[in-house]
Amino acid sequence: MHLAPFRIEQYYARHEFTARYMLSSSDAESVAVADVLALEPGAADRLFALRLGYTESPGAPELRAAIAMIYERIAPEDVVVCAAAEEAIFAAYHALLQPGDHAVVETPCYESALELARSTGADVTEWRRSFADGWAHDLDALERALRPHTRLVYVNTPHNPTGTSMPRSVLDRIVELCAERGAWLFCDEVYRELEHDPAQRLPGACDLYDRALSLGSLSKTYGLPGLRLGWLASCDRDALRRIIDLKHYTTICSSAPSELLATVALRHRDVLADRNRSIVAANLPLLDAFFERRGDRFAWVRPSAGPIGFPRVHGVDETAALCERLVAETGVLLLPGGVYDEPGHVRVGFGRANLPEALALLDGWLG
Repeated sequence: MHLAPFRIEQYYARHEFTARYMLSSSDAESVAVADVLALEPGAADRLFALRLGYTESPGAPELRAAIAMIYERIAPEDVVVCAAAEEAIFAAYHALLQPGDHAVVETPCYESALELARSTGADVTEWRRSFADGWAHDLDALERALRPHTRLVYVNTPHNPTGTSMPRSVLDRIVELCAERGAWLFCDEVYRELEHDPAQRLPGACDLYDRALSLGSLSKTYGLPGLRLGWLASCDRDALRRIIDLKHYTTICSSAPSELLATVALRHRDVLADRNRSIVAANLPLLDAFFERRGDRFAWVRPSAGPIGFPRVHGVDETAALCERLVAETGVLLLPGGVYDEPGHVRVGFGRANLPEALALLDGWLG
């Protein structure tokens, strides 16, 4: 198995824990352990009494039940808990794809969503969206990318890095195209419940199609990346069994304290999601004003979901040097778009409470 360098993680390894302002973060403001325990009476006592033994490979029954409540037709047995979204992506691709299979991956995307598909030996076709088209979903291009025996289609909504949402009509058509071929639909939904307009929230793909896998995470919407837990939900229990079989060779099972804290958090997920939606709602108008004022330097498609956007930098073909100078001189970290193969862009994150200070520093630095 050959893996290309994970450019985004290499970049963050250099800067994430030294930069003062993470103006590129894709996760929402994190919460403390005490905040999670305060959500439910008795949670602290249960945590302190917890035995630190092994846990069940598919995930603790209570956690799987809490995850199942997010969806309409998913039972606890239709959920597999993973070590964050990263293990879920790895396990899904390597359980379901073989050398010679064909897969389609929506791009730009989080790097592992493309590279891990390629690492299986499958023939991977990109369905690339374009800034020039407002990051619209070109279904004609998707149909051209598909083959009669396409095995899997990966999509992401709400979308990283653009912050755009997929229209329901587009998702329905993708389901139809997958069903015609018997293909799996692998839908990355880690920003679900952070829609700026709740009316735009889509159903989980697993609620629409038997061969869909919905990818979820505690990191983005709920502000709990330190728990390192994610999940796959699907009505296709044979696919989940294959994923569990592969997980036996990776993490085997999850951290017991993380599973307990995750269970408490998801039982009260509206509290955490509401908190982070409020931060996003307060910060987005500041970015609107910034990009209007700085229209000579930037252009963007206004995000409709999640805490990220992906503006174009005018007159700059490759933003990596700009980002390196910015963090060195101000402590403000933007993410260069080259990690998404969109080198003229930067990713901006607005899920953190200190965005006003970070934005003021960026504004002053630009002169």
